[in-house]
Amino acid sequence: MKLLKLVPDNTNIAFLKWRNIAVAISILMIIGSMALVAQRGLNFGVDFVGGQMIRTTFTQTADAPITELREKVGALGYGDPTIQRFGQPNEVSIRMKLPEGADQDPELANTMADQITGMLKADYPDVRIDGVDSVSGKVSEELLSKGVWSLVGAMLAITLYIWIRFEWQFGAGALFALFHDVSLTFGFFALTQLEFNLNIVAALLTIIGYSLNDTIVVYDRIRENLKKYRKMDIIALLDLSVNETLARTVMTSLTMLVALIALIIWGPDVIFGFAAAMFLGVFIGTYSSVYMAAPILIWLKVGPDSFVPPEAAGGQAEKIGGPEEVG
Repeated sequence: MKLLKLVPDNTNIAFLKWRNIAVAISILMIIGSMALVAQRGLNFGVDFVGGQMIRTTFTQTADAPITELREKVGALGYGDPTIQRFGQPNEVSIRMKLPEGADQDPELANTMADQITGMLKADYPDVRIDGVDSVSGKVSEELLSKGVWSLVGAMLAITLYIWIRFEWQFGAGALFALFHDVSLTFGFFALTQLEFNLNIVAALLTIIGYSLNDTIVVYDRIRENLKKYRKMDIIALLDLSVNETLARTVMTSLTMLVALIALIIWGPDVIFGFAAAMFLGVFIGTYSSVYMAAPILIWLKVGPDSFVPPEAAGGQAEKIGGPEEVG
């Protein structure tokens, strides 16, 4: 029985032909993502801003009465609530700042939650309370700080690892590719205003790992080909390396996408943001491995001498490969 092949053997796609256009588009998208984050900001969840979030579902109503809810919750005297739909039109989250002094007396937060949920059950018989989350301001600041530092630390540690395993040019290429992936993900959440919480930080760390894995596979083949085809033009060599790993890349990405589509459609609402971030991350991680990480090696002048001592390069160059060894 023949094995299923999604990518034919010996593909010869000129990926690097479009490198300048791809990098220019990516830089524009990075700038656009930063502008979105600066202008619209991120819709931080209770994890990061502190406060209390009550998740509700109106089981007998097609659309949740958001305007009415805002008036009734605000009338309780705890300040203006932030009420947003999430998931289905009849599902909403009610976010409130914690009452003053709640850090010292947690009972104040519990009292506020009891009053809000009591009002909801009394005025809306079909309401279902799906969850009540409470985070103090001090804890939320610590979570946000640690989340940011975890992302920065992961990217720097990965860059150092690739620098040691390969060469500094490869480390620089991997760092730019990871920065590209994380920036576009931030831009996506600023654009959609999906809630940004600890689940999304976990998704970003997973995207970094996925993108790194894909980049290392390509880089490892580039390193092998640099030693094997010492006289080949660098652009042709990079195209060859990407084509040789294309079957593996396509199969891995499709496998991930099938699982993520199932999570997005049938998964619980609490992991929707995680699944959406990962779905986007699979695309941009694969794209950056080809059009971010690889072209940088051209501009940073990577060549076969990066891996072979200069004294050995002279006599060995003729034996290892010639111009005709391009296939």
